[in-house]
Amino acid sequence: MAPRHTTASAAPLLVCALAVICLALAIPGHRFPLPWLMRAMSVLRRFPPAEPDFARRVHEAALAARPSWWGGRIACMEVSLATVLALGLCRRRVSWVLGARALPNEAHAWIQGDGFTLGLDEDDPVRPWTPLLITPEPPTRKGE
Repeated sequence: MAPRHTTASAAPLLVCALAVICLALAIPGHRFPLPWLMRAMSVLRRFPPAEPDFARRVHEAALAARPSWWGGRIACMEVSLATVLALGLCRRRVSWVLGARALPNEAHAWIQGDGFTLGLDEDDPVRPWTPLLITPEPPTRKGE
Protein backbone atom coordinates (compact mmCIF):
# COMPACT_ATOMS: atom_id res chain seq x y z
CA MET A 1 0.00 0.00 0.00
CA ALA A 2 1.37 3.43 -0.96
CA PRO A 3 2.08 5.92 1.84
CA ARG A 4 -0.51 8.63 2.23
CA HIS A 5 0.57 12.24 1.95
CA THR A 6 -0.92 14.49 4.57
CA THR A 7 -0.59 18.19 5.13
CA ALA A 8 1.12 17.48 8.45
CA SER A 9 4.01 15.71 6.72
CA ALA A 10 4.12 18.15 3.80
CA ALA A 11 4.22 21.30 5.91
CA PRO A 12 7.72 20.73 7.38
CA LEU A 13 9.12 20.10 3.89
CA LEU A 14 7.59 23.34 2.61
CA VAL A 15 8.86 25.24 5.65
CA CYS A 16 12.36 23.82 5.13
CA ALA A 17 12.34 24.70 1.43
CA LEU A 18 11.16 28.23 2.20
CA ALA A 19 13.85 28.60 4.88
CA VAL A 20 16.58 27.50 2.43
CA ILE A 21 15.40 29.99 -0.20
CA CYS A 22 15.12 32.85 2.28
CA LEU A 23 18.52 32.07 3.79
CA ALA A 24 20.01 32.20 0.31
CA LEU A 25 18.42 35.65 -0.10
CA ALA A 26 19.40 36.86 3.38
CA ILE A 27 23.11 36.08 3.07
CA PRO A 28 23.78 38.72 0.39
CA GLY A 29 20.70 40.77 1.34
CA HIS A 30 21.90 41.74 4.81
CA ARG A 31 24.68 43.75 3.15
CA PHE A 32 22.21 46.25 1.67
CA PRO A 33 22.10 49.62 3.43
CA LEU A 34 19.94 49.44 6.55
CA PRO A 35 17.46 52.11 5.37
CA TRP A 36 16.75 49.99 2.28
CA LEU A 37 16.08 46.89 4.40
CA MET A 38 13.84 48.88 6.73
CA ARG A 39 11.84 50.29 3.82
CA ALA A 40 11.48 46.83 2.27
CA MET A 41 10.30 45.33 5.54
CA SER A 42 7.73 48.06 6.13
CA VAL A 43 5.42 46.06 3.85
CA LEU A 44 5.17 43.43 6.58
CA ARG A 45 3.23 45.79 8.85
CA ARG A 46 0.03 44.97 6.98
CA PHE A 47 0.23 41.25 7.74
CA PRO A 48 -1.29 39.60 10.80
CA PRO A 49 1.13 38.56 13.55
CA ALA A 50 2.79 35.17 13.28
CA GLU A 51 1.73 32.42 15.63
CA PRO A 52 4.57 31.53 18.04
CA ASP A 53 4.68 27.83 17.10
CA PHE A 54 4.80 28.51 13.37
CA ALA A 55 7.45 31.23 13.80
CA ARG A 56 9.52 28.85 15.93
CA ARG A 57 9.33 26.12 13.26
CA VAL A 58 10.42 28.56 10.55
CA HIS A 59 13.29 29.84 12.72
CA GLU A 60 14.45 26.29 13.48
CA ALA A 61 14.28 25.46 9.76
CA ALA A 62 16.43 28.51 8.97
CA LEU A 63 18.97 27.39 11.58
CA ALA A 64 18.99 23.87 10.13
CA ALA A 65 19.35 25.20 6.57
CA ARG A 66 22.85 26.55 7.22
CA PRO A 67 25.12 24.41 5.03
CA SER A 68 28.14 22.87 6.73
CA TRP A 69 30.27 23.42 3.62
CA TRP A 70 29.72 27.19 3.58
CA GLY A 71 32.94 29.00 4.41
CA GLY A 72 31.32 32.38 5.05
CA ARG A 73 29.40 33.85 7.92
CA ILE A 74 25.87 32.67 8.63
CA ALA A 75 25.05 33.89 12.11
CA CYS A 76 22.28 35.67 13.99
CA MET A 77 21.79 38.49 11.48
CA GLU A 78 21.40 36.22 8.45
CA VAL A 79 19.25 33.61 10.21
CA SER A 80 16.92 36.18 11.78
CA LEU A 81 16.56 38.03 8.46
CA ALA A 82 15.80 34.74 6.68
CA THR A 83 13.14 33.97 9.29
CA VAL A 84 11.49 37.38 8.86
CA LEU A 85 11.55 36.99 5.06
CA ALA A 86 10.11 33.46 5.19
CA LEU A 87 7.31 34.50 7.52
CA GLY A 88 6.64 37.53 5.32
CA LEU A 89 6.25 35.25 2.31
CA CYS A 90 3.72 33.32 4.42
CA ARG A 91 1.96 36.65 5.00
CA ARG A 92 2.82 36.71 8.68
CA ARG A 93 4.55 39.46 10.65
CA VAL A 94 7.38 39.40 13.17
CA SER A 95 9.87 42.14 13.95
CA TRP A 96 13.57 41.98 13.14
CA VAL A 97 15.48 43.38 16.10
CA LEU A 98 19.07 44.60 16.06
CA GLY A 99 20.51 45.21 19.49
CA ALA A 100 23.66 45.60 21.53
CA ARG A 101 25.09 45.36 25.00
CA ALA A 102 28.18 46.78 26.66
CA LEU A 103 31.27 45.59 28.50
CA PRO A 104 32.43 43.91 26.34
CA ASN A 105 30.56 45.43 23.43
CA GLU A 106 28.50 42.95 21.45
CA ALA A 107 25.88 43.17 18.71
CA HIS A 108 23.09 40.68 18.08
CA ALA A 109 20.01 40.21 15.89
CA TRP A 110 16.86 38.39 16.92
CA ILE A 111 13.16 38.06 16.16
CA GLN A 112 10.35 39.43 18.25
CA GLY A 113 6.69 38.59 17.84
CA ASP A 114 3.55 39.23 19.80
CA GLY A 115 4.54 37.74 23.15
CA PHE A 116 7.58 35.70 22.05
CA THR A 117 11.24 36.12 21.16
CA LEU A 118 13.38 33.86 18.98
CA GLY A 119 17.16 33.84 18.77
CA LEU A 120 17.76 35.56 22.09
CA ASP A 121 18.64 32.77 24.49
CA GLU A 122 20.71 34.67 27.01
CA ASP A 123 18.78 36.37 29.78
CA ASP A 124 21.57 38.14 31.65
CA PRO A 125 20.23 40.72 34.13
CA VAL A 126 23.70 42.26 34.55
CA ARG A 127 24.31 42.74 30.82
CA PRO A 128 20.88 42.85 29.14
CA TRP A 129 20.46 43.26 25.40
CA THR A 130 19.22 46.68 24.37
CA PRO A 131 17.10 46.79 21.18
CA LEU A 132 18.42 49.56 18.94
CA LEU A 133 16.33 48.97 15.83
CA ILE A 134 13.02 47.16 15.46
CA THR A 135 11.68 46.73 11.97
CA PRO A 136 8.96 46.65 10.93
CA GLU A 137 7.77 48.61 13.87
CA PRO A 138 4.74 47.03 15.49
CA PRO A 139 1.54 48.65 14.24
CA THR A 140 0.22 51.32 16.56
CA ARG A 141 -3.38 51.57 17.57
CA LYS A 142 -5.28 54.69 16.65
CA GLY A 143 -5.25 57.21 19.45
CA GLU A 144 -1.81 56.22 20.78
